[in-house]
Amino acid sequence: MAISTTRWNSAEHLKTEEDIQLYLEACLEEAEDDPAFIIHAFGVIARARNMSQLARDTGLSREGLYKALSPDGNPSFATVAKVAKALGFKLTVEPLA
Repeated sequence: MAISTTRWNSAEHLKTEEDIQLYLEACLEEAEDDPAFIIHAFGVIARARNMSQLARDTGLSREGLYKALSPDGNPSFATVAKVAKALGFKLTVEPLA
């Protein structure tokens, strides 16, 4: 008997600001030294919110934003900072414990 599966879309489960914050915190913890994982998390959050509005808020094109946050994307730090700010997050650095 064949097993039937469906694609998982994390963006569909990010309904509240708390959901989004907890998702991003979990992704940052899980990512460790993998910046692509963090970029992917921002892409999921962007899709959960509204990619078109995020493009307007960042001053980037919608297509450019999709490309930057795609698995093959390689966004600059400036782009990541713009996306984080437009999503309502502040990038911070703290010493390792």
